Amino acid sequence: MSATTKYGIIGTGVMGQEHIQNINIIENAEVVAICDTNEGSKNKAKSLVKESTKFYNNLNELISANIADAYIIATPNYTHIDVLEQILVTNKHLLVEKPLCTTTEDCKKFELLSKDYSKIIWTGMEYRYMPPVKHLIDEVHQNVIGKIKMLSIREHRFPFLHKVDDWNRFAINTGGTLVEKCCHFFDLMRLVVKSEPVKVYASGNQDVNHLDEKYDGKTPDIIDNAYVIVDFENGARAMLDLCMFAENSEYQEEIVAVGDLGKIETFVPSSASGRDSSEVRIGMRKDNVTKSTEVKVDKEILLAGHHHGSTYYEHLAFINAIQKNEEPEVSLRDGLMSVAIGEAAENSIKENRVVFMKEFNL
Repeated sequence: MSATTKYGIIGTGVMGQEHIQNINIIENAEVVAICDTNEGSKNKAKSLVKESTKFYNNLNELISANIADAYIIATPNYTHIDVLEQILVTNKHLLVEKPLCTTTEDCKKFELLSKDYSKIIWTGMEYRYMPPVKHLIDEVHQNVIGKIKMLSIREHRFPFLHKVDDWNRFAINTGGTLVEKCCHFFDLMRLVVKSEPVKVYASGNQDVNHLDEKYDGKTPDIIDNAYVIVDFENGARAMLDLCMFAENSEYQEEIVAVGDLGKIETFVPSSASGRDSSEVRIGMRKDNVTKSTEVKVDKEILLAGHHHGSTYYEHLAFINAIQKNEEPEVSLRDGLMSVAIGEAAENSIKENRVVFMKEFNL
């Protein structure tokens, strides 16, 4: 990993800025170009990059400049499909922030458009790279707990942050909470259990958040709490417990995997807790023994974002794949499937029924 990877950032809102801050602390990476139409976001980005970084007002200017090796797409969700269609002409490496698109159909459309693309297309699934979560995944895949039967993920956190023009207040822009926010968790489910989803059933509502807000006379319509159950082809089942009006939780995520031999659990501290470490606990059924491993994250890495160090480690993996000409660890298909499960969960709530994944013709 000696050559410098030159990045162009498309969209410098909250997540775009997090990418910049993490690239800044990677020795062999550099942000050379920024593209954004919002002056406020561009001004914040200017404070984070070198004076030599070039700024562009539209995508065509950025593409024509041709100074980057890789592009990060961190624009609002509903713009992804249009940006992706345009950026394909560059034949550069791409890291697309989650969700890949707001609908399964748009994801399938992009998958078809990019089938002959020769460079890496990587879906930004940061939660895979949170150190305690990565530790849990590795233990499960080493069959420490035997054959996995159940996986539960609990996220109790703060409401959605304010973003540029508050685009994230409406499901038409985001795909809905279970696509926008929870595609991370549905991606983790597929990754951990190593199987494909068969059916999804969910219960959820907007009970607390944003109900006193108005935008052009309209009240936000995004779900703020839900339970989602996903059944997989291999017989495993997974559950998501989401609450977005639980700001004061010490741990923002808790993940438990149970196999026929034992159980593994881990905890991801909330940003407000200030904790730089967590633990992974393993308990075995027969010998009644529990082992606990502390997993720490360097404080410089923690300060570079809101995802417990994961964005930093994601970029290390992305750069490694570029330099070694390897397949992406998080594929376009992974991005598509995470959106499809999220859309199935949203549909299950709206239509009060079980949704079968075969309905999406995947």
